[in-house]
Amino acid sequence: MESETAPARDAYTHGHHASVLRIHAWRTVENSAAYLAPRLEAGVDVLDVGSGPGTITLDLARRVRPGHVVGIDASAEVVSQAAGLAASEGVGNVEFRTGDAYALEFDDGAFDVVHAHQVLQHLARPVDALREFRRVLKPGGLLAVRDVDYGGVIWSPASAGLDRWLALYHDVHDWNGGDAHAGRHLKRWVREAGFADVTASGSVWVFASDLEREWWGGSWAERATESSFAGHAIESGHSNPDELRRIAQAWRDWAADGDGWLLMPHGEVLARA
Repeated sequence: MESETAPARDAYTHGHHASVLRIHAWRTVENSAAYLAPRLEAGVDVLDVGSGPGTITLDLARRVRPGHVVGIDASAEVVSQAAGLAASEGVGNVEFRTGDAYALEFDDGAFDVVHAHQVLQHLARPVDALREFRRVLKPGGLLAVRDVDYGGVIWSPASAGLDRWLALYHDVHDWNGGDAHAGRHLKRWVREAGFADVTASGSVWVFASDLEREWWGGSWAERATESSFAGHAIESGHSNPDELRRIAQAWRDWAADGDGWLLMPHGEVLARA
């Protein structure tokens, strides 16, 4: 008798190390959800899936007052941090909960908008998650999803260390059950999940100034050796501590180079339930 195929891993590649959360806390509607901004209206209710430290979520809440916004994340610790940020900034029309993207604890048709930024790339079953997002949307409600596509990441000057980082990132991401090329697949996934009136677009992040390079390169130098990415790279057999230290140094060298420049492309989709 043939053995059953083992289920795919479904793990978050980055984890919630402080070096990761520093990057996530930089995100706002302006730099990470500009494609959605013109569709946000006062009074709508929003679900933010994978809300992380909550900076995008709070920005959404400010834009839709008096509408209510709920942010969910798998990490209870990160949810607690986001709730603290909301309290400290006096944003009262938002709440944060732990949650599962595949099994949302909300009634059918509970929200006008469901937003997910950099979430689907980490899921082994993105279409299943999208179907769940569709379930909790009101008829005609709006889906907004955005994900990076690591197949299009480019930088200057050339760096063998960063070449190795990108190859390793793909290996680790695949091992965790995700898709590092999610950005290019969003339109297909959304259509497969049953959404209509699908509008696909794209945008980029660029890190080039001295401050941007120090921030982004310094974060990845730390992530390369200290975050869940490092643990997954070693556990999967794709790397070892010595190589990860070399990759971290490559990020520091890039950050220190006045000619340094890096671009990350993103796919983004708006669709109606």
